Amino acid sequence: MDKHENLTAVGLSRRAATAGLLSMALPLQGAVAQLGGAATSGRPLAYSAAAMAIETAPIRLAIKRLYGDRAVVMNGGVIDLVGPNRKADIASNGETQMMRHSLRAPDMRVVMTVAEGHYPVLARRSASIASLADLKGKRILSYRHTTAGYFLYNMLQSVGLDLDDVTIVETPLGQIGEVVARGEVDAIAIWEPDSEQALRALRDNGEDVVIFSGKAIYHERYNLCATADLLADPPRRHTLVRLMRAIMDVTRQINDDYAVAMEAQAAVARSGGIYSVEEVALCWPYVKFVANFDDGLLDVFSKEDIWLAHEENRQPRNRAQLATLIDRSAYEEALALPSEP
Repeated sequence: MDKHENLTAVGLSRRAATAGLLSMALPLQGAVAQLGGAATSGRPLAYSAAAMAIETAPIRLAIKRLYGDRAVVMNGGVIDLVGPNRKADIASNGETQMMRHSLRAPDMRVVMTVAEGHYPVLARRSASIASLADLKGKRILSYRHTTAGYFLYNMLQSVGLDLDDVTIVETPLGQIGEVVARGEVDAIAIWEPDSEQALRALRDNGEDVVIFSGKAIYHERYNLCATADLLADPPRRHTLVRLMRAIMDVTRQINDDYAVAMEAQAAVARSGGIYSVEEVALCWPYVKFVANFDDGLLDVFSKEDIWLAHEENRQPRNRAQLATLIDRSAYEEALALPSEP
């Protein structure tokens, strides 16, 4: 269900689900079977991702279960796969950042789609916004060279507008609720849980909120990335494949078991440090954990790189160049491994 389709029902269902989740004990050690055997041998792969990203939840739980205190997890993303002195072995980001940084690291490879982010545009009816076309000339909180910026671009394009037709306002993550509460923006186009934070601030201000879903227009592909040299190194490749199998298993458990979902929510809230567990839980329905390989990635990359090239004043890459960024071989190997209970 999308936010704009039935706002009242969504609000009730989200809060009912959250109440059920929050009634359970937060520490859930042992809720998921420990993933061991050959997977725990050798040096853990160093993993980098934005500490507050909800989409990282299954990766964080899988790494914790595989490696415990030996895990190497840092705040960053695919930028840590760039350069001769890379900080990480693997990283995750939405596809926009992968495409941007792969210009300097053409050996970067998408090896799995971990999650999908489904964003809304939130708008204040008091700012004379009743349709997407009414966004023209308005102040919109977003981040231009990110999946949020690309989402906003696609939403505006759907009604014949462009990013130059609006004023984009950027603010530090975690402060979005405060900016919205002060009335400094007319609309918000951002990922979760910042979108949830903004929605709550708008409603606390008594705003009549107009919500536009991005369904059938755009959703984020949040990918796990490695490098060509890691994939060509048998020991490290083996470690990656076992981790990917663990991510698949944890993803299934997150989707099927409230207890594991809540453990994942707590892990994200704890790692980011700027959202409460309740905020993470409320926005949970709008992040879809998939642990698959999006068959349409090359089409997405081809279209999106045209936009990025314009934004970055360069020539877009052709399909053959973009195709080299996709390697599903490790995913197929992980898929063939037996799943954990």
